[in-house]
Amino acid sequence: MITNHAAGTNVHEIAAGIYRINTPVALPGVPDGFNFNQYLIVDEAPLLFHTGPRRLFPFVHEAVGRVLPVERLRYVGFSHFEADECGALNEWLAAARHAEPLCGQIAAMVSVNDVADRPARALADGEVLNLGRHSVRWFDTPHVPHGWDCGLLMETSTRTFLCGDLFTQGGTGATPLTESDILGPSEAFRAPMDYFAHAPGTGSILERLAAEMPKTLACMHGSAWRGDGAALIRALAASLEAGARH
Repeated sequence: MITNHAAGTNVHEIAAGIYRINTPVALPGVPDGFNFNQYLIVDEAPLLFHTGPRRLFPFVHEAVGRVLPVERLRYVGFSHFEADECGALNEWLAAARHAEPLCGQIAAMVSVNDVADRPARALADGEVLNLGRHSVRWFDTPHVPHGWDCGLLMETSTRTFLCGDLFTQGGTGATPLTESDILGPSEAFRAPMDYFAHAPGTGSILERLAAEMPKTLACMHGSAWRGDGAALIRALAASLEAGARH
């Protein structure tokens, strides 16, 4: 469903009750364009994961409103403190007066509780938050792919992994959900401006995520992906390890 023809913003359900909101954008020096995705979990306590940059707020707001009343939002979550993750956080808090920022404890301590207009609901590593029919588990992933405060969410019933900047793909993200290879395109996109921190614990963090056996990967940039998520995450870990050896 296209929700704004001028911007190209569109909404598609990628797992039961989980919607991908995608907006293509033009970026200097990126000939194929780029894209920003947010994920909306529709439930008794709806959760929006990623806000997008502040300038995209009108388009994302319009898209959320096509799925549920915006004022019903209960949580506005994100992986780490960065403009495409939470640039429009305060705009969302103004639009949904019962909503809380949702992030990890480090992000709340170092950034969010100072910048946000309401205190954060800070999740501990491994903590599960019930949304109604859905629940999400928070994983601290420091420096994976980047940011001391980084963390990611797994929706437990559908095994949907809200994987942030992992598996970032360039282009417009025109395909909402794919079963085709995304590791090759994401590694090719990463190569010229490597944005992974390559911290010593990267391999063990990725293995911990793989052990959760995700079925759908909800990428912040590019197509969402469906398949053997454990195998794909382990393939990413192998690619990063091979790169480190060279």
